[in-house]
Amino acid sequence: MAADPPPFEVFEHTADVGVVGRGRTLQELFANMGLAMFQVVVDLDTVAEKEAREVEAEGHDWESLLVRWLNELIYYLDAEGMLFRRFDVAEVSPYRLRARAWGERMDPQRHELRVGIKGVTRHLLQVSREDGWWRARVVFDI
Repeated sequence: MAADPPPFEVFEHTADVGVVGRGRTLQELFANMGLAMFQVVVDLDTVAEKEAREVEAEGHDWESLLVRWLNELIYYLDAEGMLFRRFDVAEVSPYRLRARAWGERMDPQRHELRVGIKGVTRHLLQVSREDGWWRARVVFDI
C-alpha cells in the first residue's frame, strides 16, 4: 500500500512563495491550505491553541473560495496578530466555507516570523481532484 502524500509542500516562485496542498475531502484540503500558509509564516510548533476564531468565506468557484479563505486568515494575522495552527472546517459547499481556527496572538518573544504574506495571487491558482485526492496550488505575495 502506497503511503499518503504529505498534506502540503512549499515551493519557491521568483520573489514569492507557493504551496501545494492535498486532502481526501474539501474540508481537509482547506484546513491543510491554512496550515501550509501559517507554516510558511512561522514555526507552528511555537504556536499554542489559546484562542479560536470563526471564519467564513464565499466564492463563485473553488479557486475563488480558496483565495477568500486564505485572505480571511491573512486578515486575522494582520488585524489581530493571530497565528493559527489548527482548523476545523465545518462546511465547504459550492461555494461557501465555515470554519473555526485555533491559535494565539503573535508574541515576539516566542514567535519569529519567517515572511510576511501580503495576499494570495491568482498566478498558478488551481483546485482539482486527482486520484481520489483534492489538490490545491497557490502562490502568496510576500
